[in-house]
Amino acid sequence: MSTDSRKALRALGLKTRTEVLGQKYVDAAMNNRNAFNSGLQELLNEYCWGAGWNGPGLSRKERSLINLAMLTALGKTHEVATHVRGAKNNGLTNDQIAAVLLQTAVYCGVPAAVDSFRAANTVIQEWDAEHAVKAAAPAKAPKKAKKK
Repeated sequence: MSTDSRKALRALGLKTRTEVLGQKYVDAAMNNRNAFNSGLQELLNEYCWGAGWNGPGLSRKERSLINLAMLTALGKTHEVATHVRGAKNNGLTNDQIAAVLLQTAVYCGVPAAVDSFRAANTVIQEWDAEHAVKAAAPAKAPKKAKKK
């Protein structure tokens, strides 16, 4: 793959990562880059978010469901929390997130599911509160043009 193609894939990945995880999360990750971890951020943007999240065959919602299940199976609770926010941003309902975590209890073990439910609950409460405030905020009226 050419350098230009890889650069384009990293740019696409950064865009997708931001749309899924949110500007605040991505800004924090990118602003914390240094000589030691910069290569990891490039890898995440290019491969995970560029190639992986933009590959054919699955919607973002489906990818979110799969990620929640895999991360629970791996016991990566911190990443579960991150991807619950992404799942909500991708349009998954609280019921859909709960359903995938219940399914993981059967195949991955109850302790893994309990950890994921704990992590998810905190994020869901925060996300729902943030979006309730946004939904309740009055729409701004368009500015009227000044008469000359």
